[in-house]
Amino acid sequence: MPSRREFLKELMMGGAGMYTPAAVFAMLLQEKKNAQSTVVEVKNPSVHSEGQRIRQDVVQKMVFDAVRRLSGEANDRAAWRKYFTHEDVVGIKVNCLFGRGASTHPEVVMAIVEGLKLAGVRPENIIIWDRSDGDLAKSGYTINRDGPGVKCYGTNGEYEPAPTRNGSFNGRLSKILTERITALVNAPILKDHGIAGITNACKNHYGSFDNPGAHHGNNCDPYLADLNALPVIRNKTRLIICDAIRPIAEGGPGLRGDYAWNYRAILAATDPVAIDTVGWQIIEARRKELGLPPLAQVGRPVKYLQTASQMGVGTNDPNRIRLVRVG
Repeated sequence: MPSRREFLKELMMGGAGMYTPAAVFAMLLQEKKNAQSTVVEVKNPSVHSEGQRIRQDVVQKMVFDAVRRLSGEANDRAAWRKYFTHEDVVGIKVNCLFGRGASTHPEVVMAIVEGLKLAGVRPENIIIWDRSDGDLAKSGYTINRDGPGVKCYGTNGEYEPAPTRNGSFNGRLSKILTERITALVNAPILKDHGIAGITNACKNHYGSFDNPGAHHGNNCDPYLADLNALPVIRNKTRLIICDAIRPIAEGGPGLRGDYAWNYRAILAATDPVAIDTVGWQIIEARRKELGLPPLAQVGRPVKYLQTASQMGVGTNDPNRIRLVRVG
């Protein structure tokens, strides 16, 4: 039986009965307007071994489960191939500014690397990157700029010579993003943020340009929306894999060990606004458990989500976010 979309297309082609092409086109537009964004959350209490070390085998299964369910494919290879081809040069944008405990765990990134390899991406065409070599190294990553295998290095000041402008955004983008990769995996860590309210997928790109300090006013709004609306980010982003294994509910984006907790989850999506909306609710729920006030009450409302949604970057409407919880 054809899907509703296929049925409408058939009507448009045939012009059958009362369904004129204009009417069918209007229905297709409404269907697109009402489309849902899927966010998958995979939790596993066994992801930590003794001493809070992350078990690589468990986190890889979590990441693979998340991508498979997000893709709707029956097996892992088909799932990763839905997003990447053997011709891609894939950048994995991590968040490493504040070092171990407040950065994307290397184990999560290694699981992403295995998925990319399963899709046929050559190891030499995978680049793990962030602002600088120093940030990556202090977060547990091994720098590899020119050696064999998967690359790992920072922008290190190699930005576009001219700034990119879009609305409130005005910054020079990393050449890794603009010149060296054809596809992107956004791999943030979920945390509270002292200005924006939270840091997750959208805020992770404050490590993708040269002057983030100039884009923090008004709770980073509309800067975050204008940044993530850039075609070079929107068109290259194939997957978002959020590290929510041990988020931080207060005092972020640096490490506040007393407010980090074992949520033990991986989130996956293709919509940065939807996954940030889900992440925001996770942070708010934890704050409530701890007796902390909502972010808006402490002067850190997550304003950018509504702005980004209105701009069409993604959706923050709970009725249009399909949250799939696993485990």
